[in-house]
Amino acid sequence: MTALRNLITDVAGLRVGNAHDEALASGVTAVLFDEPAIASYAVNGGAPGTRDTDLLEPDKVVPGVNAIVLSGGSAFGLDAAGGVQGYLREKGIGFAVGPALVPLVPQAITFDLLNGGDKEWGRYPPYRELGYEAAKAAGLGFALGTAGGGYGATTVDLKGGLGSASAVTSAGHTVGALVIVNALASTLIGDGPHFWAGAYEEGNEFGGLGFPARITPEMRKLNWKGRAQDTAPPISTTIALIATDAVLTKAQAKRLAVISHDGHAKGLRFAHALYDGDTIFSAATGRKPLTNQDADFIEIGALAADCLARAIARGVYEAIALPFAGAQPAWRDRFGKDR
Repeated sequence: MTALRNLITDVAGLRVGNAHDEALASGVTAVLFDEPAIASYAVNGGAPGTRDTDLLEPDKVVPGVNAIVLSGGSAFGLDAAGGVQGYLREKGIGFAVGPALVPLVPQAITFDLLNGGDKEWGRYPPYRELGYEAAKAAGLGFALGTAGGGYGATTVDLKGGLGSASAVTSAGHTVGALVIVNALASTLIGDGPHFWAGAYEEGNEFGGLGFPARITPEMRKLNWKGRAQDTAPPISTTIALIATDAVLTKAQAKRLAVISHDGHAKGLRFAHALYDGDTIFSAATGRKPLTNQDADFIEIGALAADCLARAIARGVYEAIALPFAGAQPAWRDRFGKDR
């Protein structure tokens, strides 16, 4: 077997591209499928922002999608899917409706409008062009941390970012996660440096610190954006794609998206709150059939949640701080010099 990259692109049949604007402090991550992928989604957050998600329900007619987009920009960022559509249409890719081709590109967005970047873009936001550039850049290797759709992401106490991780089941199915960590709360146990996802870490992918010897009540105290200032929390969202090379039905893909939300609970304290837009897409590229339908699918779901937790920690671990006054520090700024 080819050595794993520990990225979602270990799942055969998909590529990932990033594009961002440093002055804007925001960006787009696009996932392109080599062939239409069976896909679904699940929203557990209280403030989601999405595009073309109804077609992902198991009772809807569309059999597969051409791409999935994860973006910053709040509702303005939903333009990014149009840019990805434009790129795919140029390549002759899309859902055939008679002689017309319609690229199917569901999307979810995060809120990163208050991170210090210049959002005075004039009449139209730049996300359509960023979406096009992200699709154009799609490949097997891509940057994590302050990159693509994770460029402007933040958490309550650290710079957020783009994360990814992968795993292989005992039956040989590959599972991968891709996430923008723009959480209302924290990835850290207490004041850090340990991550809540530490129990699921593979090697030293986010520092190799594991768990502290004991998690005290003080470490479990809740905190979230806006709490210290006693202000309404800004909308925050951790959005993700879970992918597998397994052959799944649309109903199974729906269940996979639901199960994968466990990764939010493993990687964050806390998720799915009133001001979170936590959304997970799931996709199956259909390269490897399930041998034992129930056992294989159960393991894919369990590892998907673990991969998401790991990807959440990696997104924060790999991030670098934005160059603005008052910007959130990166994990490496606070803890990296001592490691």
